[in-house]
Amino acid sequence: MKLSKTLLLLIISIVFACKNEKADESASVSKEEVVSDPSAKIIPITHGTLVIENEDEIIYIDPVGGLEAFKGQKPPTLVLITDIHGDHLSNSTLEALNLSDVTIIAPKAVTDKISSTTSKTIVTLNNNDSYKHNTINIEAIPMYNLRKEALKYHTKGRGNGYVLTINDQRIYISGDTEDIPEMRSLKNIDKAFVCMNLPYTMTVDSAASAVLDFKPQHVYPYHYRGTEGLSDIERFKKLVNDGDSSIKVVLLDWY
Repeated sequence: MKLSKTLLLLIISIVFACKNEKADESASVSKEEVVSDPSAKIIPITHGTLVIENEDEIIYIDPVGGLEAFKGQKPPTLVLITDIHGDHLSNSTLEALNLSDVTIIAPKAVTDKISSTTSKTIVTLNNNDSYKHNTINIEAIPMYNLRKEALKYHTKGRGNGYVLTINDQRIYISGDTEDIPEMRSLKNIDKAFVCMNLPYTMTVDSAASAVLDFKPQHVYPYHYRGTEGLSDIERFKKLVNDGDSSIKVVLLDWY
């Protein structure tokens, strides 16, 4: 009888271990796991602004919010800007960050608006162009609207999304876009930052549909505050995981 009880407990332990392992495979990666990733530490700042950090580079994406927004952050070694709107381009923030020796990369519509005194190295990178910054390869990806009523917000060719290759990881930053063919056809993306806010970019459904097409290993909903409040990122997570449970949906604190 004692032996049978021991065997029963062993079987129960194995069953629970298998269930937990299966749950871990389909669950979202926790913020702590992602942020501690040594190959590309992800730090959400706000809305469309983030920091990507590794042992060699500190990359500021769309820095806005003034110096206060980056309190406690390491100084940048590279700045990427996606578009001309105030939630992506803030000249006052660029000046406050003291970027004179820092490379700034942006599309022409943006670099035309940045003072030449802001940095010694301002690189204009337009759609489909590439640039090498030390060990990081940077590809400019189109970002634009598709819906007729939204074409006025982001015209094709003005702004950039980016694919960064860092330590063999490919990281996609969508910028302000809808579910364009150029997004859907992306390949081998490890981390994807995908916007979803109306009326300016795309719906949760469109974002999830695009993600299920290009299948990044991890997807981070960001830039999801619209005129009607915050988009339903839990619904986005469900749509993605119902379609492909292998994609890890990472919900970080942006607001």
